[in-house]
Amino acid sequence: MGKKITIDPVTRIEGHLAITVELENGKVKDAWSSGTMARGFEALLQGRDPRDAPFVTSRFCGVCYSVHQMASIRALDEAFGANVPWGGMLLRNLAMGAEYVYDHILHFYHLSALDYIDIMAVAAYKGRDKSLNALKEKVVGLVKSKDVFPLTPRYKPDEFSVTDPDMVTSAVKHYIDALAIQAKARNMGAIFGGRQPHYQSLVVGGCTQYPDINMVAKYRTMLDEMAQFVNEVYIPDVLAFGTGPLFPLAKMGLGGGHYNYMSYGALELDKDGKDQVFPAGVIKNLDPGNIKVEGFKPDKITESVKHGWYKENKPVHPYNGEQVFDLDKEGAYSFIKAPRYDGEPMEVGPLARMLIAGNPDLLGLIEKGAKPGVVARHAARAIETKLIIDACYKWCDELLSEMTKPGFKIHDTAHYEPPKEGEGVGFYEAPRGSLGHWVKIKDRKIENYQCVVPSTWNASPRCENKYRGQYEESLIGAPVPDPDNPINVVRIIRSFDPCLACAIHLIDPQTNELKDFIVE
Repeated sequence: MGKKITIDPVTRIEGHLAITVELENGKVKDAWSSGTMARGFEALLQGRDPRDAPFVTSRFCGVCYSVHQMASIRALDEAFGANVPWGGMLLRNLAMGAEYVYDHILHFYHLSALDYIDIMAVAAYKGRDKSLNALKEKVVGLVKSKDVFPLTPRYKPDEFSVTDPDMVTSAVKHYIDALAIQAKARNMGAIFGGRQPHYQSLVVGGCTQYPDINMVAKYRTMLDEMAQFVNEVYIPDVLAFGTGPLFPLAKMGLGGGHYNYMSYGALELDKDGKDQVFPAGVIKNLDPGNIKVEGFKPDKITESVKHGWYKENKPVHPYNGEQVFDLDKEGAYSFIKAPRYDGEPMEVGPLARMLIAGNPDLLGLIEKGAKPGVVARHAARAIETKLIIDACYKWCDELLSEMTKPGFKIHDTAHYEPPKEGEGVGFYEAPRGSLGHWVKIKDRKIENYQCVVPSTWNASPRCENKYRGQYEESLIGAPVPDPDNPINVVRIIRSFDPCLACAIHLIDPQTNELKDFIVE
């Protein structure tokens, strides 16, 4: 048996994920993904007014908050029989488009980029750019005073780390610039969402806040700034790293996984929802040279609790899911259930969406030798950020046009009261991937509520068929030459953008030595 190490928690934000890997000959032989916190929101919602659900589920997370609100609203739209006016759909899309932009920029610069660069290379910068030299002096001064949080402490640089002083110094500068940009993107969303975080104006049937021309103008002005940063900084950075110093990781296909991909589809570009920014579809066993996309069929979704701390049960559809804990269950190692599509694990998120959409920019990178994996996920995330921005311009124009029409509506007021009985599902594409909320209503109250979130798909444990979850499978074969510096493990997991946290503990099972790493 190889050596095992456990990383708990894994990421720089929102914790409760532990990854255990078994190492053999400097590579990952096996892996286990464990969600270490029980989520009780579904049980909390039972017996409540269905209209409470969007505002409660928004509190699942302080990072990807309003995507839960949107999925919940869409579930209620179906259960209530609401027909959302095109004006209401446009307002929803503009609010959610802003969330996409902030989330993707935050992920790349603040949650992932530091895993690929040697920060200390800044000290060797010899260029003449005044802003970069000022940054160099600042960083060097902080190093001397031993106060460089959040840039360090960090994992030790390895053979794949970027050490070029010019590239690293520019990247650190953009890290700082991105702090302001993602904050402005949040403010942009509040224009139509009513507040940040946790939008208030998005409700079942549409929206509650009528727009005016000044709101649209303000949004569009901020959108111009987002577009400039994405086109001139974010995308060039991702391409420079991905086709340059990180291209060996791309060719290696580090973090590939099962090569099964799924998208529910989201963000309508027309009134009927036939044209979407992210089309729905499923890819099984990807062949990059001959990508075949199947239609998405909701009834093929099931959740397994075989290795979860839940009462033993056969895989069931989310409509029939339950939350009955069994903390002493033999063989269980996660509070995360194991969702499967047609019995198989799926990767969800930007890479899945761009492959299913057949995006030519991503396919062009694959044709050049970049296999689906860590680097491709970052590239796909940047590519779709631009697609979202382009769509936001279109939605602004259409909203202005709709506002001039007689009888302009943003809400279906005739279907705001809960039905005596009903059920609905809200499918949505969160920045992190496919998100679904299922609701059953009885006597005008919530009888059952279940959610399958993106990190449930990606971070799931094994199922009855012994298929590993996507995180687990993506780690198999990853090089980890130094067990005390498992940087490739966190690179892989963070490429999925899991909503997890900020300090790492590594436990050596031979010595029981606890090793602390503060990760920021």
